[in-house]
Amino acid sequence: MATKRKPPRQKQAPAWSSNPAISIRPARGDLPHSGRDEQLTDIARAWCRAIGTVDLAGRVEVVWNARLQTTAGTACPRNSCIELNPLLRTFGPAQVRRTLKHEAAHLIAHWRAGRRRIQTHGDEWRQACAELGIAGEPAFHDLPLARRRVPRKFAYRCRHCGFTVQRVRLFAPYTACYKCCKKYTDGKYHADYLFLRIPFSPAPVR
Repeated sequence: MATKRKPPRQKQAPAWSSNPAISIRPARGDLPHSGRDEQLTDIARAWCRAIGTVDLAGRVEVVWNARLQTTAGTACPRNSCIELNPLLRTFGPAQVRRTLKHEAAHLIAHWRAGRRRIQTHGDEWRQACAELGIAGEPAFHDLPLARRRVPRKFAYRCRHCGFTVQRVRLFAPYTACYKCCKKYTDGKYHADYLFLRIPFSPAPVR
């Protein structure tokens, strides 16, 4: 007597692949992994082309970096590479997409600035965020990733406006206040707005 062969069981698609706009491939066993992501690279390049940074588009690469722990992602303008924390996948495709846009905006801002120095999360970055559809993007994420607090040891004050800043590391020599340079010299460096080192005083604990 012949027996009917049962049809193979259909594997249910994981929740993270339910959005057709962006499909995130998990590592084997859902463990963090590192390596280039061809699909996200193509997506980031398409965004760059869409807003006119065509030359940058050909250079952009997106990789997963399992060594990232406290940050959701990083962008390196020097080699046009975006690194993403594999743990982002646990927060869903929308968060991966937003973080990718956040980091792509850094590359776009620096590419447009050329040799001109700009603030990391300054006007140029905010403009790029708006063009990528994430206007009002916060400078830092609030995802529940472990954070390492590094104590600040150095303090500086602008010789012109008196703005003070505390730093983990020393400023490079002849670092000027960006706000003053932007206001008075169209963003160009001027010695009148140098940061002067002052005695460090820890902020009061609240």
